[in-house]
Amino acid sequence: QVQLVESGGGSVQAGGSLRLSCAASGRTVSSYAMGWFRQAPGKEREFVAAVSATTWSGSSTYYTDSVKGRFTISRDNAKNTVYLQMNSLKPEDTAVYYCASGRPPRGSSYYTRPETYDYWGQGTQVTVSS
Repeated sequence: QVQLVESGGGSVQAGGSLRLSCAASGRTVSSYAMGWFRQAPGKEREFVAAVSATTWSGSSTYYTDSVKGRFTISRDNAKNTVYLQMNSLKPEDTAVYYCASGRPPRGSSYYTRPETYDYWGQGTQVTVSS
């Protein structure tokens, strides 16, 4: 059984940093695409970042425009964990953040689609105050 468990959320002032973790069991994170999504109150779930499965040529990362240069997705294969380092946080980053795992078809656009992912974590709250 695949389980994804997020941690690391919390409350921080604007300009601060948080690192979210997503510990996986029942699935090897290096063999799957791993994504982070977020959902603010009254809004739809939106894509934040993703990393592709590791191949002989390495892996690729993807970010939504609003977090480029501020957020970094990474993976620790030894710990079977994916991270989302969030710097220069803004109040508009406030949301519940979800980790997800899946095998998207070829094409970068699939990484941003929630339907690409078949397993999801329970979410962790991030609150950024101004």
